[in-house]
Amino acid sequence: MTTDWLICGSCRAMLYGKRFLRAGRVCPECGWHAPLTAPQRLESLLDTGSGRVIELDIADSDPLEFTDSKPYRDRLADARARTGLAEAVVCARGRIGGNPVVVAAMDFRFLGGSLGANVGEAVTHAAEVALAERTPLVIVTASGGARMQEGIVSLMQMAKTSQALDQLDEAGILTVSLITDPTFGGVAASYATSTDVIIAEPGARLGFAGPRVIEQTIKQTLPPGFQTAEFLLDHGVVDMIKPRAELRATLAKLLSVASRAPEGVPHQAVSGALLTEPEQLPERDPWECVRAARQLDRPSTLDYIALLVEDFNELHGDRASADCRALVAGLGRFEGVPVVVIGTQKGHTAAELSARNYGMPSPAGYRKAARVMRLAAKLGLPVITLVDTAGAYPGIEAEEQGQSVAIAENLKLMAGLPVPVVAVVTGEGGSGGALALAFADRVLMCANAVYSVISAEGCAAILWKDPAAAPKAAAALRVDARSLLSLRVVDGVVPDHGGDHLGAAAALRDALTSTLAELLPLDQMNLVTGRRARFRRFGKPRVALDETKEGAR
Repeated sequence: MTTDWLICGSCRAMLYGKRFLRAGRVCPECGWHAPLTAPQRLESLLDTGSGRVIELDIADSDPLEFTDSKPYRDRLADARARTGLAEAVVCARGRIGGNPVVVAAMDFRFLGGSLGANVGEAVTHAAEVALAERTPLVIVTASGGARMQEGIVSLMQMAKTSQALDQLDEAGILTVSLITDPTFGGVAASYATSTDVIIAEPGARLGFAGPRVIEQTIKQTLPPGFQTAEFLLDHGVVDMIKPRAELRATLAKLLSVASRAPEGVPHQAVSGALLTEPEQLPERDPWECVRAARQLDRPSTLDYIALLVEDFNELHGDRASADCRALVAGLGRFEGVPVVVIGTQKGHTAAELSARNYGMPSPAGYRKAARVMRLAAKLGLPVITLVDTAGAYPGIEAEEQGQSVAIAENLKLMAGLPVPVVAVVTGEGGSGGALALAFADRVLMCANAVYSVISAEGCAAILWKDPAAAPKAAAALRVDARSLLSLRVVDGVVPDHGGDHLGAAAALRDALTSTLAELLPLDQMNLVTGRRARFRRFGKPRVALDETKEGAR
């Protein structure tokens, strides 16, 4: 029941009760998301009538026989009487958008949602049910941290629940956490942040230590918005912030993609989708190709995603320190097939170029790509990368944060990814910054794109001692599609449509469809072996190549 009028817990505005309920208990004035009980949360997320509570054996344990101002057993009894719950979490089977799911929803009303033995047992049991039924697990967090009255037994729940999630990782089962306000302490440092995808409600706070503890310890005033979802999105911790009204639809998309079940007809090759012989391409001035590749009206990664990928959910952050806006990564469906898409993003205007760091990823960008590629490997999803970058960002901060290490780790990771990988150079393919996304089973490029070890201007400045010699350098480096196809650096060329976004997207759709038709039937061993052999041959002496051919005969 709700009274006719309420006061917003944030802006203090007067709210009409029925309107507040219709809005999912969100303030229409300031967007404040009021706390939900665990039963309310399950009702808001699960399809109507699909929820079935998972019954748990709740122990009436008091391992330390703890007493502060009152006995712990009395506190438990009070919490149970006041909330009507046996513990601070409720678990249920159900469906979201028709997709089966197991949900564990915490309730802050019950002793501050603290993590005790029963809560740890409930979350672990929910994970075991998800494992047994091969069903994705969604955990809704709301907690002040560990349950102090249970002492070291409470601490052990962090390890216990983390172990349960690790088993879901090994089994290739999607895990998602929904961070609600507040989520602190042992919950934040275990199952809240070790899932595949972390979604937060607007304004939700998440952190290991609470703000008062931090201020008392370091004797500093914390910055505005510290530990909020918005702060954590900027610092690479959460994947996305979604208002309550969008949560069910967002989860439905993620669960649908993670199911791996194709919605469309299996890929069939498209005749003429790719140019695979140099003679099929006209001879062009390489410098003109460089200039064409840099045209701002060419489709960007986000343009291609909008035109080709359905149910796309962008994932943010490297889970360490930052989110690089020069690199986009996420999950969606291409022609009905669940895929992971990763790409560099430049933009079409000066403002967007600046905001996206001119498409030059930082170490956080490459680490974000690596994280999402590992998720693709876990879920068994093909990876499509779209490359349009002058190279990795060469700034001081990038070097301090290990730019070289981030690129090297991506190359090693991609060498052994157990899923199909297709890379497409859509514009500029600059040096190791491009290769870090292009260690693939098939490497394609658009007809007007370029791919090189260094920019033409950089090569001219170093070897010709004159940046104006860039056209000569471009020709010498053989950066154009025809040359790269003859060198077999790329496997096929996508007919180019310049600034015609629809035409370019249609050509890329056909190229990807044909390429995936070849790769999807292959097993993990053939994929990895073939990918490694593809890159092993570069620079191999011709005598050795001839001996290999003779041996094959």
